[in-house]
Amino acid sequence: MSIINKKPYRIISKEYLADDIVSMWIESGNIAAQAKPGQFVSVYTDSKSELLPRPISIAKKGGILRLFISICDYDTKKGAIRLVFRIAGKGTAELAAKEPGEYAAVLGPLGNGYADVTADFDSSKRALIIGGGIGIPPMLGLAEHLKADNKIVLGYRDVLFMNEEFEPYGDVYIASEDGKHGTKGNVIDAVKANDIRADAIFACGPMPMLKGIKAYAEENGIPAWVSLEEKMACGIGACLACVCKSADIDSHSMVHNKRICK
Repeated sequence: MSIINKKPYRIISKEYLADDIVSMWIESGNIAAQAKPGQFVSVYTDSKSELLPRPISIAKKGGILRLFISICDYDTKKGAIRLVFRIAGKGTAELAAKEPGEYAAVLGPLGNGYADVTADFDSSKRALIIGGGIGIPPMLGLAEHLKADNKIVLGYRDVLFMNEEFEPYGDVYIASEDGKHGTKGNVIDAVKANDIRADAIFACGPMPMLKGIKAYAEENGIPAWVSLEEKMACGIGACLACVCKSADIDSHSMVHNKRICK
């Protein structure tokens, strides 16, 4: 994977999907051309007191950022990525305050995408795609990429966002904590309530949700790939700020952990 140098990119559009959730399309040059579903970018603030970038996931072929922000979508023809992120602090508030025509410094694409493990998927395979909270946007690009029999389960605390954008790419099921939308409970409750079967699971969201998915996958003998999140500093695997415990020994640190950014 090649890393793009940090550069300022022009913001094309901005939209609020909820009171605290922002969707942005940003011109990104080669980031859009190289991005894969599941990758993210680092977004730098203008503030002198906020030195570290924010990681944001790339949502789709347009791209999604989350300061380390996941790429939500990406448009290779327009050379743009879409970033969907929740305003959670000073850095994301600063990014959200920017208007179309202004610039944001972005580094990416970073991390691993799902492309390698989905290469042999076709319409005969059943893929269960699960997103929870702000882990929902990064799964849009995967849903679009996977030409499988997609079952998509989205978990919300209260307000729905982006659920209609998934509908062209598979059957969509909703779980909400208060039961106002879809199944009352968590994403696994929705999977069981709708008797969803799958050959593989792909998920992104809060750690308690991912632990529940891991247990469900092991219990049912289903291979699963989960996209973890953690506070990051460098985003390229050098600083070890985002490690999590693992059964395997990391080749860089030589201890039982994994660098989430890698």
